[in-house]
Amino acid sequence: MRLKEGITYIHEHITIDLSGAKKDLDCRLDTMRETTKELKELKERGVSNIVDVTNRGMGRNVEYAIKVQEEAGINIIFSTGYYKEPFLPREVYNLSEKELADIMIKEITEGIDGTEVKADIIGEIGTSKDTITTIEEKVFIAASIAHIETGRPIITHTTLGTSGLEQIELLKSHGVDLNKVIIGHVDLSEDIDYILRMIEQGVYVAFDTIGKTNYVPEEKRLEMLREICKRGLSNRVLMSMDITRKSHLKSRGGLGYSYLLDHFIPYINENGITQRDIDNMLRKNAVKFFE
Repeated sequence: MRLKEGITYIHEHITIDLSGAKKDLDCRLDTMRETTKELKELKERGVSNIVDVTNRGMGRNVEYAIKVQEEAGINIIFSTGYYKEPFLPREVYNLSEKELADIMIKEITEGIDGTEVKADIIGEIGTSKDTITTIEEKVFIAASIAHIETGRPIITHTTLGTSGLEQIELLKSHGVDLNKVIIGHVDLSEDIDYILRMIEQGVYVAFDTIGKTNYVPEEKRLEMLREICKRGLSNRVLMSMDITRKSHLKSRGGLGYSYLLDHFIPYINENGITQRDIDNMLRKNAVKFFE
């Protein structure tokens, strides 16, 4: 699969519904008109690709996302797989690893939910805070089988940046090509040594919660990125915002999708991150990852 030339947001959700488990309707992102408007603005800023990591059990709606894609004129990459507990559908508990892998493979090779739209990535597959539950491990093993069968890359979710090294070890032990893995939400770990150890294993890492300063201040993200870039490792980092709530949208008083480009990128550029490193993280690395 080839990306369109331009900027790629590596971890987003065009529509998502986690409102049931979270008991919060703000977590049902179903604002098509507002989302489309923001994505049009992103396209004007040079964004060509959005990786939508909404999968089975997360309220994925391919027909909805296709309408947004057509209206906004932006390329959307679709996903297969399963998220983490407590957001997993019953099939994850009832089926074997191989049966779950077969579902993913079918969505990659034939299409998603009866459509002709095929998944190009396995993700976001996740683990809980500081642990990997038995069922989450089952999903990782199924994802590994699907990856080996299809060659499709994997994007993970770490809860607050934890268990990234454990995810890597689990995937590695089941034959996954680590150069085809992005460990997600590492910026929430606030632990640069931990992030560097992950990169040393051969994976990509995602600073994909940009703007979520209630978790980590942007100054800390800058500090960690400086250390990564100083070591010549900007070629292993990708970026995004992980918009998941109505209140994240600009029209609802949130930062909106464009915050990454309008505020964070100028901020890090003014504070020692070179344009070359920025181009790696926003443009070049995604192309290499999907090759």
